[in-house]
Amino acid sequence: MTTWTSDELDRIAGADELEMAPLRRNGTLRRPVPIWVVRAGDNLYVRSFQGTHGGWWRAARASHEGHIRSGGVDKDVAFVEVADSEINDRVDTAYRTKYGRFGGSYVNPMVAARSTTLQLVPR
Repeated sequence: MTTWTSDELDRIAGADELEMAPLRRNGTLRRPVPIWVVRAGDNLYVRSFQGTHGGWWRAARASHEGHIRSGGVDKDVAFVEVADSEINDRVDTAYRTKYGRFGGSYVNPMVAARSTTLQLVPR
């Protein structure tokens, strides 16, 4: 696996949304959906607003692969599940910091969805 460049990290983290298209079981991409993305250190993370019921999240968790587009970056990625509480604490903070302007009715469900945290790793 490769790593993100500083430019890619800055561009994706600076964008409000990311288009997420996980692979289906048959190997084709699902239709892209807009989701929130955050940066913690040199890594990018996403969570499902709908928790484990989110369709894109279930597909991403099953395939562990997909495609993202954000901030002018267009990239195939691997989805890595995150269970580490320290990383999730940093992701919580990143969501509150980046998206706090939208209010608690949007940010609180994202913080509560810790069990759906996926790290985006470029392929």
